[in-house]
Amino acid sequence: MSAEERHREITALVRTQGYVSNEDLAQRLNVAVQTIRRDVNLLARRGLVARHHGGAGLASSVENIAYSERQVLNRRAKEAIGSLAARQIPDNSSLFVSIGTTTEAFAKSLRRHKALRVITNNLHVATPLSAQTDFQVIVTGGQVRFYDGGITGSTASTFIEQYRTDFAVIGISGIEDDGTLLDFDADEISVAQAMMRNARRVYLLADQTKFGRRPMGRLGHLSHVHGFFTDRQPSEQICAMLRAHDVELHIA
Repeated sequence: MSAEERHREITALVRTQGYVSNEDLAQRLNVAVQTIRRDVNLLARRGLVARHHGGAGLASSVENIAYSERQVLNRRAKEAIGSLAARQIPDNSSLFVSIGTTTEAFAKSLRRHKALRVITNNLHVATPLSAQTDFQVIVTGGQVRFYDGGITGSTASTFIEQYRTDFAVIGISGIEDDGTLLDFDADEISVAQAMMRNARRVYLLADQTKFGRRPMGRLGHLSHVHGFFTDRQPSEQICAMLRAHDVELHIA
């Protein structure tokens, strides 16, 4: 297979799957991982893909990967991250939980906890937790998005401002090298920002596919969180930033 054929195949796989690791690409195309890294770097410079930590993803800054694809993308890592973060939540705590497939995995890991008070704008978080008889689950007002069960809009943000919780557990769509936290939807961002303002501790959950993605919307900065939960060691630049701001790093 020529370099040009590899480039077409890589681009097609990324468009289909949203994200493909370098190791998977190397196995599929029967070349060395180093060759794939060079291919991905070239395609990223051309704007055809986005180079992520360990793989390639969609280059768009205005459109997120479809929710059904995000549910299966790096699923095991998200489950591991969610489980690790859940262990940091004591029984009898109150918490906000935002929209996101990683926060959904986190919510499923809370079902062995006792007497939690959960406020969320995510129906996929509220539904599994509502079966817990000693939990109190509060859902924000606002418009429900048909494709992912998220609840957004000014009503949801205003609702969040009425509460003060022990924790806010937040998902994100992209993290730049300078620590900027990014997302695609302005309404979703405003709700997550309200959660961060009104929580005593903020936990950010993000798997490796979020590194280097560049959505348009600015949610905040890594220095604004207290704990960062991910599945792979971040770059030294990110690690130094976390240390400088006393942000706890947890690697699942």
